[in-house]
Amino acid sequence: MGKIDENYFKIDDNMKQNSIEDILDADESALLSLKPKKSAFILNSIFSMFPIALIWLLFDGGFIAGIAIAGPKLPVGVIIFMCVFFLFHLMPVWLWISNIIKANIRYKNTEYVFTEKRIIIRSGVVGIDFKNIYYSDIKGVNLKVGIIDRMCKVGDIYIQALEQSSVIEDIENPYFILNKIQKIVLDIKTDIIFPNDLRPSENHGYKTKYRP
Repeated sequence: MGKIDENYFKIDDNMKQNSIEDILDADESALLSLKPKKSAFILNSIFSMFPIALIWLLFDGGFIAGIAIAGPKLPVGVIIFMCVFFLFHLMPVWLWISNIIKANIRYKNTEYVFTEKRIIIRSGVVGIDFKNIYYSDIKGVNLKVGIIDRMCKVGDIYIQALEQSSVIEDIENPYFILNKIQKIVLDIKTDIIFPNDLRPSENHGYKTKYRP
């Protein structure tokens, strides 16, 4: 057994908390860092449940208005019961509002970083999550542009990997980014199977650093 490097797991006090830079390898660098377009990110959250929330609010609003008009004539117990009932019955509306609030928090914590090895997705609401998608594991890359996306000139890139799938949401220049991801995936997968001249001249093998 070789000598164990006791400093291998030594914690670096200079590391930035919850930063993507903290999880990059020593020989790894970021090629591109993106954030979702805020207007599209928030609008998609607003309109995702808006029809249901609106119908629910209008339906319950009629009953609440009727109770408010008849309020002085109703027993106190009935008024308390109805208030509690509608507090719970309006749950779809509260969920819609909470999704909008969470979208603002999610936006602050969301970042997409492309390196020469992988795509790193930083996200989270309460805590910070990091997801790593290595180019060699990617099976498919697709683009979806909805109505709001088209208005805001953004798109969502859906990535299917070996054991996971992810979405890069509401990014600008989505067609350009899609094309670049597809090219990197093709280059790396081709080089794994058939080492070729896409690699530096000093070593045609896969283990050398990818230089797009």
